[in-house]
Amino acid sequence: MPNPIPYAVLLAALAMPAAQAADSIGFRQTELADAHGDRPLHVSIWYPTGDTGPVAEVGANLAFVGLLAITDAKPTGETHPLVVLSHGYGGSWRNLNWLAGELVQNGYVVAAPDHPGTTTFDRSPRQAARLWQRPRDLGRVIDALTEAPSLAGAIDARRIAAIGHSLGGCTVAALGGARFDADRFASDCVSQPNPRTCGLAAELGLEPGAEPMLQADLRDARVGAIVSLDLGLARGFTPDSLAAYPVPALVIGAGVDIGDLPARLESGYLAAHLPKATSTYVEIPDAMHFSFMQICKPGAADLIEAETPGDGIVCRDGGARSRQALHREVADRVTAFLAKALPPR
Repeated sequence: MPNPIPYAVLLAALAMPAAQAADSIGFRQTELADAHGDRPLHVSIWYPTGDTGPVAEVGANLAFVGLLAITDAKPTGETHPLVVLSHGYGGSWRNLNWLAGELVQNGYVVAAPDHPGTTTFDRSPRQAARLWQRPRDLGRVIDALTEAPSLAGAIDARRIAAIGHSLGGCTVAALGGARFDADRFASDCVSQPNPRTCGLAAELGLEPGAEPMLQADLRDARVGAIVSLDLGLARGFTPDSLAAYPVPALVIGAGVDIGDLPARLESGYLAAHLPKATSTYVEIPDAMHFSFMQICKPGAADLIEAETPGDGIVCRDGGARSRQALHREVADRVTAFLAKALPPR
């Protein structure tokens, strides 16, 4: 398994562009039609802008803090690299809103679809069981951004990356070249039963005899690097496909287990089988699975718990550090990794 890079060493090596002010972040949302008519995508886009206002908070609600940005701002006239984001099971574009802002401050255009069937806004059982469509969702977003510079400005097609949290980590791993084996996953669920991941097998169409597309090569060759944030379902990926992984990968795991999603069996499995020369594994000891989501407002845990018992855990972290501090470490690691994996040409 690749050795973790000490955070202090990483900080000393950082060479990032100067951060932009909040009023230089543009934000817009768009709808992507489906040629087949049954999987339209709602997409959120963050991008550099030279506009100066007015600034508004986007992505906020009663429980979570949003991001300051200028809605429908004019993109800059420059060409920028692109990062596509993939949310977790039952999540949305809001979950990595904070990271999108960090990436824009480092010169990236960022786009995130709400994956039909597994998003807060669409829990269609039929769409949820088409898990292979998630990587394709990201491919459609890449199509849209590269073909329509009016959305966020011109995109450097040679510098495209994908970042995903939880089920989104599984999605971006597949987008980069990992191949899923439903029989392998089912066998692993017998030897190492896990209610959080194995319990989703039927809903996500992961059972033996699953749709062949789930086990197909879902790689998008335009993606030059991936980042996985405490992913799930990793043990369904074949060791051979991971050993031959064609792009650099940063795998970040949460050191505090929320009960049935241990990093060593998910992020650790992925990292153990990826090529050591092109992959980096970091386990953040005081992070929990939901530490990668947006910052909770005061009282949010109680509010969420009252509405959906058990879900207040999304506001919990694993140590003395605040979620803001954890986000700072994650953002620094991600931007340093991308700067190396996708350097300007």
